[in-house]
Amino acid sequence: MKVGGKHYRTIYPVEDGQFVEVIDQTRLPHEFVLMRLACLDDAVRAISDMIVRGAPLIGATGAYGMALALRGQATTDSLEAARARLVAARPTAVNLRWAVDEIVAAVAPLPVDERAAAAFRCAAELCDEDVASCAAIGEHGKQILAELARKNPGRPINVLTHCNAGWLATVDFGTALAPIYKAHDAGIPVHVWVDETRPRNQGASLTAWELGEHGVPHTVIADNAGGHLMQHGQVDACIVGSDRTTANGDVCNKVGTYLKALAAKDCGVPFYAALTGPTIDWELSDGVAQIPIEERSADEVRFMRGRTPSGDLVKVDILPEASKAANPAFDVTPARLVTGIISERGVCPATAEGLRRLYPEI
Repeated sequence: MKVGGKHYRTIYPVEDGQFVEVIDQTRLPHEFVLMRLACLDDAVRAISDMIVRGAPLIGATGAYGMALALRGQATTDSLEAARARLVAARPTAVNLRWAVDEIVAAVAPLPVDERAAAAFRCAAELCDEDVASCAAIGEHGKQILAELARKNPGRPINVLTHCNAGWLATVDFGTALAPIYKAHDAGIPVHVWVDETRPRNQGASLTAWELGEHGVPHTVIADNAGGHLMQHGQVDACIVGSDRTTANGDVCNKVGTYLKALAAKDCGVPFYAALTGPTIDWELSDGVAQIPIEERSADEVRFMRGRTPSGDLVKVDILPEASKAANPAFDVTPARLVTGIISERGVCPATAEGLRRLYPEI
């Protein structure tokens, strides 16, 4: 996608693979800043501090984090130590574990002095695959929006999304936003309701920013406004991303997604989850019981960051001093509330049978 007319991926190697650059998403939307990752510690911090976020991008950063770690030490012990640190950086998104394990499998049979270069090649391949997968999600999801446009001529199709599952959450294109970008570029009129997504405001800070950069009409709303809009016929479809989806179609995504799915079900609004194959955890069959939910710092709830009229970026405390805060980062939407899964291989029901039809080799 483009920023200021220039194409960017969210992660890419620089200086002949000596370093990796990422977009510091904690600085958006007020500042567009590139950050250089030079070692394993940098990659772990980028993931844990949400400098990068979104399941596919976390996975890509984990892959390059392994490559950076092996550039200095490539022994079997260092390989396993790097893997353990990266996987522990964020426990919910399954793409991280998958990508790191892909690197381990690719380099473990090789001589020690060949492992780092092989890891960089493998990480680059994983990134290219993610771009292709997200582009394919966009094409499949575009057909859903095109059909809605055909049934509702003369007005934009209103899509509600939650958190950020656009190109900032992947290597490029995005998952939930990819159909919107493809539809917009094809001339299908779309408008996006952007949930602010407390407590980190990924919708207001990231989704709104990237939609604006691409010229897609959008409106930021408070998280609690989605149900109201659905009740009054102002939402044609909900499309969200996923950090981990179980083999039976349960969708784990940013906390608040479950509430949107409940409202969509009650109002008869189709609710889709867009995701790539590596986001599916084939070992799990009950998302509510089995997916570990990351509990992040209460400070993310207590403090908000913004720009003052003078242009200064400040962090302010919004809670009473004595009040405690809890911060579960994700929730699980049961498959029964999901109209369909949009993947790089097509659209299927959120069922074990539907997913197996798209991924028969699993």
